[in-house]
Amino acid sequence: MRLTFSRMATCLLLASAISSQFFCESSVWAQGTADDYARSESLRKKWTGTVYRDRVEPHWSESGNDFWYRVRTGKNQHQYVVVNAPSGTRQPAFNHEALAKQLSEKTGKSFDADRLNVESIEWNNDSTELTISIDELQVRSNLMDGTVHILEENEEPTQESAPDENQDSSDRQRERGRRSRRRTQSPDGRFRVQLDDGDLIILQGDEDDAQEILRGAASEESKFTESGASWSPDSKKLVGFRRTDGQSHLVHYVESSPKDQLQPKVHSHQYLKPGDDIPQHEPVLFNIAKRSIIEIDSELFPNPWMSTPRIHWLPDSSQFLFVYNQRGHQVLRVISVDAETGKARTIVDEQSDTFVDYAYKQFLEILPESGELIWMSERDGWNHLYLYDLNTGDVKNQITSGDWVVRKVVRVDPQSRVIWFECSGVYPEQDPYYVHFARVNFDGSDFTLLTEGDGTHSVQTSPNERYLIDQWSRVDLPPQTELRDAQTGELICKLEQADDTELRDAGWIAPERFVTTGRDDQTPIYGVIFRPTKFQPGTKYPMIEKIYAGPHGSFVPKKFQEFHSSQEVAEIGFIVVQIDGMGTSNRSKAFHDVCWQNLGDSGFPDRIKWIKTAAETYPEFDLTPGVGIYGGSAGGQSSTRALLAHGDFYTVAVSDCGCHDNRMDKIWWNELWMGWPIGPHYEEQSNVTNADKLQGKLFLTVGEKDTNVDPASTMQVVNALIKANKKFDMLVVPGHGHGVGEIPYMKRRRIDFFVEHLMGKTPPN
Repeated sequence: MRLTFSRMATCLLLASAISSQFFCESSVWAQGTADDYARSESLRKKWTGTVYRDRVEPHWSESGNDFWYRVRTGKNQHQYVVVNAPSGTRQPAFNHEALAKQLSEKTGKSFDADRLNVESIEWNNDSTELTISIDELQVRSNLMDGTVHILEENEEPTQESAPDENQDSSDRQRERGRRSRRRTQSPDGRFRVQLDDGDLIILQGDEDDAQEILRGAASEESKFTESGASWSPDSKKLVGFRRTDGQSHLVHYVESSPKDQLQPKVHSHQYLKPGDDIPQHEPVLFNIAKRSIIEIDSELFPNPWMSTPRIHWLPDSSQFLFVYNQRGHQVLRVISVDAETGKARTIVDEQSDTFVDYAYKQFLEILPESGELIWMSERDGWNHLYLYDLNTGDVKNQITSGDWVVRKVVRVDPQSRVIWFECSGVYPEQDPYYVHFARVNFDGSDFTLLTEGDGTHSVQTSPNERYLIDQWSRVDLPPQTELRDAQTGELICKLEQADDTELRDAGWIAPERFVTTGRDDQTPIYGVIFRPTKFQPGTKYPMIEKIYAGPHGSFVPKKFQEFHSSQEVAEIGFIVVQIDGMGTSNRSKAFHDVCWQNLGDSGFPDRIKWIKTAAETYPEFDLTPGVGIYGGSAGGQSSTRALLAHGDFYTVAVSDCGCHDNRMDKIWWNELWMGWPIGPHYEEQSNVTNADKLQGKLFLTVGEKDTNVDPASTMQVVNALIKANKKFDMLVVPGHGHGVGEIPYMKRRRIDFFVEHLMGKTPPN
């Protein structure tokens, strides 16, 4: 057969095109090799400890105006820095080179200027000289001219007196002893409490000659407990709690391979689950002076949650307060009880049609001197602080307000009537999860942001509370540390800017922050993207989501870390993402309420939209094999749910120790978000009852000794999958408990599963 040049060229071009097409398609999944695995396993060790100047741990002078710190400047290298806060001066604590030379000459040993180990630094009275303890020697450093001088034995160091460690230890032991007596012994020392077979007895006199003056009798149903018992400041009254036990709910598991014997062991532990009968605590008022017992009408607190409430006595002993948390967590009240009559009244009545987040958004500060209290609430749609009149129960004013949230109250100063607190969402141009530090007056005036850098902040306050050491960072920005004024937030001086050169030289690439709108096309949804260090534009990468959608927090990393576990998975040749969808916390109340009686939602409508938008933005992100997903605990529940409810999008899931049915999991977490009493929504959202809807490839893992989530929760999913004739993989790990998915063997197996079912490759041996 003869070919003309034209026909030959055409054939060559066609062959080239076919070859090119074959090459492109086959190179799509060129990842997942033994080299990728080896590189993945080396990342943690390779990157950890390669960022320097990233921490400041201050040691303050007695005056609170000066501090010193040791800062890492390189591998096995460090320097010492002193700071005078009023002047904003930062300088080396001493001439490191000169001191190393003098120490070497003095001792005959070799000292390295970058490896000196200082034991303590003390200031003289005018802060111009330091006395440094190092290698059992005393050194004087002149901060004015930089000279250093090793003191002879007969020379006196000029320094402030240091605290006696033994004395401090003794003080701590005495305080612990005082705390241990507070519950049993009255403040004036005249009376004490004793329990006798459930009776509460108040005794007067010495242990050898004690006289019973009052007894609260137990019954078959309820007995007094020492827990929560509280004396009035004047020692004339006592609040005790009579406990009615709930049901016993034992959870059992078999330890198949105990270390100390051949045969298995059976273990049991108490583990209340949603809907169980719970213990209840009833307050009883003892009037020692009148030798009387007052039963308190429980009309305002008829169905309390099972924990013993903390009693807050007013200094004049006229009344005591406690927080009533109603089962179902839709009512949270501050109750005041008159100490003479036992009459109860409501001061704060917090109610919600969904839930009151008592576990993570509760704050109470009683201010008896001004007759006020400070309370935290989401009643206006955002978590804020309110000032109440203690006597009338009226709201005097809302202290903080706006489309942002208070995250944590750090300090309340009743004298200056100022509150310092952590907040987020205060800078509209920043990620709303970034934590900032602020202060505000009780009346809501003079709201002042004390931090400003575009990142998430953590703050240390000086002992005199005049200064802040502010460290802030982002996932893509190493820490920066600043000294600021605690009243105004004014920057005094920059202390350190982390050096990540070595980390970047080791191949580290920053996670990418990515934001797009959620299911409503309005609300911003935030997440991060992890790429392999060998990422090549133009090469296709399957996508995996690491999920944790627990409504008790938000989980996308915000601060800088040298290593994230998501990177291990990405390094194999995947794109790994983490997302905070609706139903998680630290945003508005409406954002959070999506989870109520709806944990099966797991924010999936937001997550799927986010991933699709990311794939449209970056063509290298390939959704054609489907999306992988993995997680543990609540993340184990959600990752399995992904294949049951969204199997057209998620196709491969690895689920570790999941709380697959909220009726099977711990009582407090599930009743807070899923509600009480148990309704049909519990069953409707169970992975067990939906097991027949499974699509895709599922790998279930669980530790046989899990005491956090009942292992039977996983086994019941397995049972339902078998009955539904569904294919799946499962591994029960002997000798391990909750979180077994993060041990090295299980992390390897998780990656193998994704390589096999997303890449279509056999994992390397």
